[in-house]
Amino acid sequence: MRYMMTYDLMETARNTQQWMGASAKALASYPAFAMVPNPALQWMAAWGEVTERTFERMIVKPDWGIHSVTCEDGRDHLVQVDTVVEGAFGDLIHFAVQGRAERKRKVLLVAPMSGHYATLLRSTVISLLPDCEVYVTDWHNARDIPVSEGKFDVEDYTLYLMNFMRHMGPDTHVIAVCQPAPLTLAATAYLAELDPDAQPRTLTLIGGPIDPDATPTDVTDFGRRVTMGQLEETMIQRVGFKYKGVGRMVYPGLLQLTSFMSMNADRHGKAFRDQIMRVARGEASDHDAHNRFYDEYLAVMDMPAEFYLSTVERIFKKGEIAKNAFVVDGHKVDIGAITKVAVKTVEGANDDISAPGQCIAALDLCTGLPDEKKASHVEPGAGHYGIFAGRSWRNNIRPLVLDFIDANSDAPAKPAKEAKPKIAAVK
Repeated sequence: MRYMMTYDLMETARNTQQWMGASAKALASYPAFAMVPNPALQWMAAWGEVTERTFERMIVKPDWGIHSVTCEDGRDHLVQVDTVVEGAFGDLIHFAVQGRAERKRKVLLVAPMSGHYATLLRSTVISLLPDCEVYVTDWHNARDIPVSEGKFDVEDYTLYLMNFMRHMGPDTHVIAVCQPAPLTLAATAYLAELDPDAQPRTLTLIGGPIDPDATPTDVTDFGRRVTMGQLEETMIQRVGFKYKGVGRMVYPGLLQLTSFMSMNADRHGKAFRDQIMRVARGEASDHDAHNRFYDEYLAVMDMPAEFYLSTVERIFKKGEIAKNAFVVDGHKVDIGAITKVAVKTVEGANDDISAPGQCIAALDLCTGLPDEKKASHVEPGAGHYGIFAGRSWRNNIRPLVLDFIDANSDAPAKPAKEAKPKIAAVK
């Protein structure tokens, strides 16, 4: 499958479905048909509307849609998204709230690179904005990155995180959500070794696979069943001529979306059938619950092939983080070097993607960290998304994380100064 033809074939199929939906909607809405009302035409127009929107939004990066936030003064303050560090594969962005004093809590929210855009954390950002200065890692769609920019694997991802942390300074509180948790832990440990003064104050790891074998799930079982050769042959494709990244090897977002949808095919099928009927009856709206969810869920991005394959091989198959054997740029990272950064893990009791036990393994790896700087929480009844974006996050987990940040915000005593090697700059 490592050919442009297969990539373009998927894009052609998507584009055809979008065109068919638009055509059905236009045909059924032909003015002459209004003289003879027919429920079949209404259903056809509804099917076209839902189908066109469904396949169109698969290639569109969602907007953050965060225009203002209400502060303690009772006024709505405008929010401006600023890019503070630019990189070929991802930027560091800041949600600057206009007209209010800078918040003491400076939070770096590390978004996953797992097929969806960083906007998946929109509700998490909104919940933190009133109390924090929020920064987010905004990863780019690999199909839009020219081949000339080179590779991007788990080591490059780790170096990006290190540079983002160094830019923000030591008064930073890092929150890593899901997939980036092990690499964020490694980046923090690497900073502890090479640039101790740049370490963040706290590190909160939410639902991440630090040790995937601690509590196996369908995700980890899949990683065990398939070989790397099978993954490369069946999952990796080459970007076609339509995009700037022509020729780049990627794990396509459309292929990832197919996997997402197939896991709950009956539920998704019912959701779209119900939406078509609501549109036909005139009960749907542009921002109803269905569209709010699927506008984000269906918007997928391609991942660099090196990143996808190295994640499966090194994090899941070999368990390099879990075994404290992770190497970055020729340097073996010692997670035990974390001695001052307070670490907290958060897990959902009903998480079927990163089950309880996988994330808390980080605390055992932090052998140099005193017990008073370690904390963990398992949220009863919460699934994977609930622990960072749902009711469980808003009502229970968020207050605990903010309390953890406040309890560990004081600057530690400075160690004796020593020569520190430089860290590679963001590409």
